[in-house]
Amino acid sequence: MTTLTEADALDGLRDALGLLKDREQVAERLLASSAKHSFDPDQELDWDAPFEEGKWFWPPELVSLYDTPLWKRMGEQQRILLSQHEAAALASLGIWFELILMQLLVRHIYDKAATSAHVRYALTEIEDECRHSKMFARLISRGDAPWYPVARAHQNLGRLFKTISTTPGSFTATLLGEEVLDWMQRLTFPDERVQPLIRGVTRIHVVEEARHVRYAREELRRQMVTAPRWSQEFTRVTSGEFARVFSVAFVNPEVYTNVGLDKREAMAQVKASGHRREVMQTGAKRLTDFLDDIGVLRGVGRRLWKSSGLLA
Repeated sequence: MTTLTEADALDGLRDALGLLKDREQVAERLLASSAKHSFDPDQELDWDAPFEEGKWFWPPELVSLYDTPLWKRMGEQQRILLSQHEAAALASLGIWFELILMQLLVRHIYDKAATSAHVRYALTEIEDECRHSKMFARLISRGDAPWYPVARAHQNLGRLFKTISTTPGSFTATLLGEEVLDWMQRLTFPDERVQPLIRGVTRIHVVEEARHVRYAREELRRQMVTAPRWSQEFTRVTSGEFARVFSVAFVNPEVYTNVGLDKREAMAQVKASGHRREVMQTGAKRLTDFLDDIGVLRGVGRRLWKSSGLLA
């Protein structure tokens, strides 16, 4: 696979969004930002403070059943309990996804110069993701909700994906896992209705993930210009399929059973919910607009993205 050098950028290599930036310059800026704005969650957050009575664990408008007939029948305490279990399920999903991401990043830099800023930033991002996974695990342990592993089928699909994924496919999946949740977290950390610990966790994640998104976007643009045609086409299909898996895995159905609801009824109402569909599409819109601009959402891949419910 060819790679883009600074000379290529200066010669005017571009995509639909304009000139591609030099890989090393991008990485140097991200390394400088990491040095200034990185956090140790064990020290930054008050893990011993009790949860506050009547506060949510996720903004109610982002809870999967919001505004459904079942939601309207639920009492306030049951709604808050559901938000707690969904927050635990999302933290569990985040750990699963970040374990995949770390492996994809290691694969990406395996044959690149270890002294480059691009590789040093990838290693810095892996450090961030290790802290995030530990932070999410501690958050789950801190509450009364359990760890929610993804379904075994999704676990095995994740294992397959990280084995066969192309480099552009890896960065597309990275953005999918980061940007939808990032949009939700940007609504969460300033929301005073939400538990302070949840707000603190989401604030740290938003600040540090902003760098990860920048790194992935810049590299994906580069890959979609320089990768062989077969790799670009494979990326379109695999990213569409990963979008389908991600949208299904986003809420673990066991949360409904664990808060005293009928799982089948709840899942059917979520699937039929116009509000939920709008939330997921709005959360993904910045990403899908970007992917459309750089040529990922084409052909079979675009149809798979539509079937995932993330693309209108």
